[in-house]
Amino acid sequence: MDYDAIIIGTGQAGPALARRLVATGRKVAIVERKLFGGTCVNTGCTPTKALIASAYAAHVARRAADYGVTIGGALKVDMKAVKARKDAIVGAWRNGVERSLKTLTGCTVYEGHARFAGPKELQVGNEALTADKIFINVGGRALAPPIPGLDRVPYLTNSSMMDVDVLPRHLIVLGGSYVGLEFAQVYRRFGSEVTVIERAPRLVAREDEDVSRAIADILMEEGIDIRVNSQVVEVEMRGNDVAVTIESGARSQVAGSHLLMAIGRTPNTDDLGLDKAGIATDERGYIRVDDQLRSNVPGIWALGDCNGRGAFTHTSWNDFEIVAANLLDNDPRRVTDRINAYALYTDPPLGRAGMTEAEVRKSGRPALIATMAMADVSRAIEKGETKGFMKILVDKDTKQILGASLLGLSGDEVIHCILDVMYAKAPYTVMQRAMHIHPTVSEFIPTMLGDLVPLQ
Repeated sequence: MDYDAIIIGTGQAGPALARRLVATGRKVAIVERKLFGGTCVNTGCTPTKALIASAYAAHVARRAADYGVTIGGALKVDMKAVKARKDAIVGAWRNGVERSLKTLTGCTVYEGHARFAGPKELQVGNEALTADKIFINVGGRALAPPIPGLDRVPYLTNSSMMDVDVLPRHLIVLGGSYVGLEFAQVYRRFGSEVTVIERAPRLVAREDEDVSRAIADILMEEGIDIRVNSQVVEVEMRGNDVAVTIESGARSQVAGSHLLMAIGRTPNTDDLGLDKAGIATDERGYIRVDDQLRSNVPGIWALGDCNGRGAFTHTSWNDFEIVAANLLDNDPRRVTDRINAYALYTDPPLGRAGMTEAEVRKSGRPALIATMAMADVSRAIEKGETKGFMKILVDKDTKQILGASLLGLSGDEVIHCILDVMYAKAPYTVMQRAMHIHPTVSEFIPTMLGDLVPLQ
């Protein structure tokens, strides 16, 4: 079968691109080997945020007395009901993606594993598909590092965690970064004992030290055992438990009922037959792309997690926008146009945009900085959620915002008022003079900008 375009994968970028392409009259094929919607819908954003919402409800219920509310009887978490709620939300999204593609005029859906047979040809089961334009949107999966004994013990990943409908007695999380910390807090709030093991000197090591320290304090206050500077030496079964031996100056062992691997991700590019098409990858398996997401082979693009240019749903969506703009709109958008932005969905969340304080210092440019504790934000006080702080960095000469870290109530939402000003390349004074709504967290951003001091 000959098509104008073939899309491999139905994650965030693929379906949107299919809709744009068929709207121009192109004949499109899209291939999905497993679950429609990709990581975000099935094992990432959607299900984890549903779990986080359930865990937050349990957390607030335990604190009900702080708000003058009395709950009779012991608090119980029904894990089967938690999973059922999560599954219903995921199922609706997944079915919606599948239905929209299968009813999309001009688009043919193939269910199976696509492998390259040449630069313009794919094999999907017994079907041979050809196209002048091929778009790879195959995502990634959890990395299983070469830890001695790991192949002999049961362990969970972000994907298999979606099937858990019981409360782990003691969850051991290997990896103290974004995925690991979200699961750690969720299951602690459900009632599990939780230990986080991280080999770096601190949690979420790409963040500033003060942010990392504040996150650790929040999690430890909830009863999570944090082990940093801890290298995993071996894992083994000890009775019915999984025992993890760690090296941290001296050797010690932690035993738990469940083990979650959250150490990193790897792209789903190892079984695509990329060599048959001559598609170049880096040493980690990510497809090499240029600033407009073209691979080294003419007519082949890579979007989303498999290209190593971003590891978020929003970067995958932006990849779609960049490819569509260049291909269909004569608009030369580039990957380097975008500002780094993401969130860590612990509670409270961390919203991030632009450079960290450490990156600003390393750049050597003259800068200004302002910080504010969430305990000084009226909206946070009113809601009884005063943990965390906010930090903004500004270029002293241009007055443009360089970056921000907002750890606190609604930090994942508030960050966008800063991000939008950064994209506009407007001076911070524009935001400083804006009249924000009271009472909100956002209204304190102009206040902070009035207290900028030189970064020493």
